Amino acid sequence: MTSNIKLETSSTDNKSQNSSSLKSVKKEFMLEGLGCANCAAKIERESGNVDGVRSASVDFVSTKLTMEIEDPSKQNDIINDVKKIVKRIEPDVNVMDMDSIQNKSKAKNEEVEEESNKSEIIRLIIGALIFAVATIMKLSQPIELLLYLVSYVLVGGEVILGAFKNIIRGQIFDENFLMSIATIGAFAIGEYPEGVAVMLFYQIGEMFQDMAVNKSRKSISSLMDIRPDFANLKLDGDLKKVDPEDVKIGDIIVVKPGEKVPLDGKVIEGKSMVDTAALTGESVPREVSVGDNILNGVINKNGLLTIEVEKKFGDSTVAKILDLVQNASSKKAPTENFITKFARYYTPAVVFAALALGLIPPLVIEGATYSEWIYRALSFLVVSCPCALVVSIPLGFFGGIGGASKNGILVKGGNYLEALNSAEMVVFDKTGTLTKGIFKVTEVKPEENISKDELIACAAYAENYSNHPIATSILKAYGSEIIKEKIKDYEEISGHGVKVTLDGKEVLAGNYKLMDKENIKYKQVETIGTVVHVAIEKKYAGYIVISDEVKEDSAKAIKALKEIGIKKTVMLTGDNKKVGEIIAKELGLDEVYSELLPDQKVEKLELFFKEKSPKGKVIFVGDGINDAPVLARADIGIAMGGVGSDAAIEAADVVIMTDEPSKIASAIKIAKKTRRIVMQNIVFALSVKLVILALVAIGMGTMWEAVFGDVGVALLAVLNAMRAMKIENM
Repeated sequence: MTSNIKLETSSTDNKSQNSSSLKSVKKEFMLEGLGCANCAAKIERESGNVDGVRSASVDFVSTKLTMEIEDPSKQNDIINDVKKIVKRIEPDVNVMDMDSIQNKSKAKNEEVEEESNKSEIIRLIIGALIFAVATIMKLSQPIELLLYLVSYVLVGGEVILGAFKNIIRGQIFDENFLMSIATIGAFAIGEYPEGVAVMLFYQIGEMFQDMAVNKSRKSISSLMDIRPDFANLKLDGDLKKVDPEDVKIGDIIVVKPGEKVPLDGKVIEGKSMVDTAALTGESVPREVSVGDNILNGVINKNGLLTIEVEKKFGDSTVAKILDLVQNASSKKAPTENFITKFARYYTPAVVFAALALGLIPPLVIEGATYSEWIYRALSFLVVSCPCALVVSIPLGFFGGIGGASKNGILVKGGNYLEALNSAEMVVFDKTGTLTKGIFKVTEVKPEENISKDELIACAAYAENYSNHPIATSILKAYGSEIIKEKIKDYEEISGHGVKVTLDGKEVLAGNYKLMDKENIKYKQVETIGTVVHVAIEKKYAGYIVISDEVKEDSAKAIKALKEIGIKKTVMLTGDNKKVGEIIAKELGLDEVYSELLPDQKVEKLELFFKEKSPKGKVIFVGDGINDAPVLARADIGIAMGGVGSDAAIEAADVVIMTDEPSKIASAIKIAKKTRRIVMQNIVFALSVKLVILALVAIGMGTMWEAVFGDVGVALLAVLNAMRAMKIENM
């Protein structure tokens, strides 16, 4: 059974969906200028609460808002409401429909961003110089105060204005408000230098944090920089440079040495080596020649290739991969969701704690002064912002997804990446997963009343309409043209074989279960290959042996999984028991279950769920073609579809683009490293903040430590999160 639709039923993220979702519409918007992680969380929360919106997700990394709208007829009103929400929370953010954004505007946006950064740096330098003059030179108090005020307005005017606007809109507890209250309070109690210095270093820290986030975004984007910019379309003997999206199926394109192949197609002229590293992570180029299929995104190394286009750009492998990776962070990991909720309640709690710290002690402690305790409260406010967590954690998960894609492993979301950490059991399909799935007829054994040629011919005619690899191998061994008019009454018997009428005679071709079902006596065959028995007019005619080859790294894959702590490895196969047991023993698998139909594989998987721990996950690894029900039922479905398998890309939560089972262990290792980085950030940020909050509360900490506890910790957490992208082959 071929499935091009992902059955969203996995327990990892409650993949069940209401059937009414078929009527819903998905809309995506670019939130240009979004730089506040807290604001992103507010936009997501309020957009999701709009009547008619089934779900809303803001990806802070790619600054993208994705919404699922229940009733398409109301989408214009809903979009207008959401735009108002964005403008209320972040007035400087531009909401742009993704459908109308052209790649050409990217460079222009980067220029505007660079110009804005320059003006901000100049403003901060001028403010810092005035602050230095006021601090170093001995001036009269009025002039000194004036210089501090000018410096403060230059450095922090933007923050104060932002806080004032947010208060008017009802958005009180944000970083602008905290910094404004803290620094204005410092001025109020006569700590002018500290008020300016805290704002200055806060702004410098924020600038470095923004630069780190932007660098991180660009680094992640560059990992998937596989979209071709143009195609050389052949028209009347001439070449015309066009956008790949303008090329149609059947058009002829030419790819010169050094260029990216712009669309999926078949080579009709030329021979070359192509670099597939961008798609598969493999550094060794492979050769293509006339008749070979070629995918867009690979780089032509040396020869001139003429290609007939077989897919529109939107349907191509690269377009699917880009869409998959770009949308990966909309499926948030449980840790991300927890931190978002945590931040929502944490900041107001700290603000009220700071208020209590400033007002209560002077009333109950003898000799305590309001100026001293208000200073402590203000410092307490500075350190309270949870940006270090809200910014760095999504970056960590998306970095891990980007690093995995660089290794030829596509993970469809942070939820699946985090779930891989809890994998306890890996269940494999056999054909096309642990074996190459390339079947070859190795033996033809006819009975006395029929020749080898007649036996293979009967089997080929019987299997003509089947798309199973075994049928393909029989047709290849037959090697002659099939006259379809000879075939009547074709019937495929699931898990058994096929029945047809050929030249008026009934022909059966299938496994021993088909022979038993039809009460036909057959020969028992001891072989590691797959045996296809053939019967004509209810009489046994002989058998054909088809052999498959185990992949070179399958044994290595099983060993690697056990080394990283996987408790059990299992193989489920529709093949006969003898073949299953031999392969399982050769690879070192713990268990094997043979002669299973697709629905029986699901039943076996259900039994494995009872064996795992409450938080443990069961992975199923299949070829993405006939394993859709099991891939969907597993906690994590991994498709060994290889490059170009549309069914694999659609059907699974993780896709191994190189078709190597050993990459499953690599995916788990990447998930574990990403999780380590995320946990490091959580522990580091909370520990530092709690320590500084405690020091400030008892009078041992100042605003300087508080600034480090806010922007310093955030910057370090972002830099640490960027390590998730730098994951080499594992």
